[in-house]
Amino acid sequence: MQHDSGPAAEIARILGDARYASRKRLNRFGWRAFSQTDEDGMIQEIFQRIGATSRRFLEIGAGDGLENNTAYLLTSGWSGTWIEADPTRSAAILRNCDAAIRDERLAVIGAAATPDGIDELIRDSGLAGEIDLLSLDIDGNDYHVLRRIEAVRPRVVVVEYNASYRPPVRWIMNYDPDHRWDGTNYFGASLSAYEDIMSERGYALVGCNLAGVNAFFVRADLAWDRFLAPFDAENHFEPPRFYLVSHFAQLSGHPPRLGESA
Repeated sequence: MQHDSGPAAEIARILGDARYASRKRLNRFGWRAFSQTDEDGMIQEIFQRIGATSRRFLEIGAGDGLENNTAYLLTSGWSGTWIEADPTRSAAILRNCDAAIRDERLAVIGAAATPDGIDELIRDSGLAGEIDLLSLDIDGNDYHVLRRIEAVRPRVVVVEYNASYRPPVRWIMNYDPDHRWDGTNYFGASLSAYEDIMSERGYALVGCNLAGVNAFFVRADLAWDRFLAPFDAENHFEPPRFYLVSHFAQLSGHPPRLGESA
């Protein structure tokens, strides 16, 4: 008998492990529309469980606007701010997301996110107070920027973690304002380090995506019995499976494009 060895079969093989049996674990709900891997589906599932309020987002490290964690929300009627330091990518956002920008549903800030300047950038974009989602992925100083954000109070936080450092290791890259990711595993912080800072701020770790890239935190008072406890790194850590990036890209169908819709 010939067995399917394609992307769908590999994802099904991983999810077939007893670890993923509980429907409270988010991984079974993952899929990709505009995210890098399965983040779109996991984010949708989170808000199906806790509900959305303002339907406002902030994404720091938004890329070209066609592959990030909030583009799908934008196409679904949400609004918010994208901050992108790379001038080529921020220029691409202006082209790719022209309709949303004209409709004033999307603010684009072409600037680097730094610990000292991040709150000013956020306020300048028009965001303040409670928002539904914050996503942070800047390939380096993420931890240092996250710990200084006070301008907004997100109900859900998605942050890139460094899966090379498994729980209980608490590793944090030294802050370097000149850092540029060089393709190595020197970036960001470990999942346990993020668990510490987010727990102090009143958030519960409710999952990580299958590729071992992004961690999902929900405000603790919203998590309680809606997600799989315990809400710690040992329970929710996913190892680095970066090969799944190409798998989800193959499964997602046509290349992404944002545009006007009825």
